[in-house]
This record gives sequence, C-alpha cells and structure tokens, in this order.
Amino acid sequence: MAAAGGFLRAFRRFCLVLFFLYVLSGGGSLNVDHSQPLAQSVRDLDPMRIVTVAPSAAESTEIPPYVMKCPSSGSCSRLPADCIECKTNFSCVYGKPVTFDCSVKPFVTCIDEDARLQKDFIINMTCRFCWQLPETDYECSNESNCMAVACPRQRYPANCTVRDHIHCLGNRTFHKMLYCNWTGGYKWSTALALSITLGGFGADRFYLGQWREGLGKLFSFGGLGIWTLIDVLLIGVGYVGPADGSLYI
Repeated sequence: MAAAGGFLRAFRRFCLVLFFLYVLSGGGSLNVDHSQPLAQSVRDLDPMRIVTVAPSAAESTEIPPYVMKCPSSGSCSRLPADCIECKTNFSCVYGKPVTFDCSVKPFVTCIDEDARLQKDFIINMTCRFCWQLPETDYECSNESNCMAVACPRQRYPANCTVRDHIHCLGNRTFHKMLYCNWTGGYKWSTALALSITLGGFGADRFYLGQWREGLGKLFSFGGLGIWTLIDVLLIGVGYVGPADGSLYI
C-alpha cells in the first residue's frame, strides 16, 4: 500500500509539472492572425486576456502605370489614348470624320478650353482602324536578319504600335508585313570610289564584305580589267551591295 501511495504522489507531481510547462509555453493563449494590420483592441470574457480584431480590406491607392503618360492639367482633347476611355462605334464610314464621347481614367486630370477641370469630353477623329493608319503614325520593330537587297524584295513580320497621341479604332498594337529596310553602315559613294580607283585589287569587294570575290579580283588583277569595269557598273547602279544584305547609307 505504501508503494502504491508513493506512486500516486509522484504521478500527481508529474502532472502538475506538465500543466505548468503547458501554461508557460503559451498553449493556453488565444492565437491571433497578424497578417493584417491591428486596428483596435477588444477585451475577451477573460479580463486578463486581450484579443485584436483586424480591419476589413481597404481600397488600394496605388497609382496605375498609365498615369506616367498623362500630362497633369493638360487639355483633355490632347491626352494620349492610354489615358482616356471612349465609346467607339465600328459602324462609322471609313475615312469620314467621326465624333466619340470620351472620359478620363481614374487618377487623370485635364481641363477644357476655359481652363476648368473636365472629366467627360468629345474627341474628333477619322474613322479607320489602327492598322490602316499612315506609316508616320505608328512605330514598328526592325529586323536585321533578312536580306534588304534581294529580288524579289523580302518581307518580315513586324510588331507595330500606334503613337501615343494618335486615335484610331481597334487594337493599338498589331502585326504587319514590312519590306526589309535596314543598313549596316556601308556607304554607296565609298564603294563606288574604291571600285574605280582600287577595283583591280578587289578593294571594293573587300569593303562590302565579299572577301571571296575580293581574293578573286586580287589574284586575277581585276579579271584583266574586265571584272573591274563590270563591278564599277554594277556598284554604280546599286546591283551589287553589302554581303550582309543591308542597304547603302
């Protein structure tokens, strides 16, 4: 019996030690989500414990990226297309003047002719899609991997974007097939001068990057003069160009 009583006392002490360890480790406190900012404190039923309540999600005040393109307090009719929203009508007659009702986007301010703040306004434009604009009204990517001097002329697919202050219908970014039109820095006048003066030694062909033909002219003394005369004519009319397929400057 004495041994049983000693075991019970030891077991009670062990349970008390576990209870105190549980309390000290915070197991009895209320877990609170701190992912949102703390707004206010509210007392729980237990007067010794405090519970925090998170506020509702507030509206974001972050400024959109398009605001950087929008001049502050400028004329509404001169705002870039990224700064306004218009109620367009695709049933207008192509090439004819048309009027659309527009409004500025959030965080954008503009004024009318009397220098008063304005939100809704009218814009005048020509009825046409963006891909039908003149080449001066949009910018396209350039391609240097195609042959600019070829017969027939080669084309390449380009990504084009309408300029900011040009208004049109449809997508402002579109694809278009353009003729290869790039230069590697070769001058037509330099090539022709080398062909006339040092063409017998292949200097014109070396300048244009055609080293095989240059070596042929060098070791044949310009094809005994015949090849030299032919190259003067071909370079003069622009038939022979740079080896990389680019255009002359």
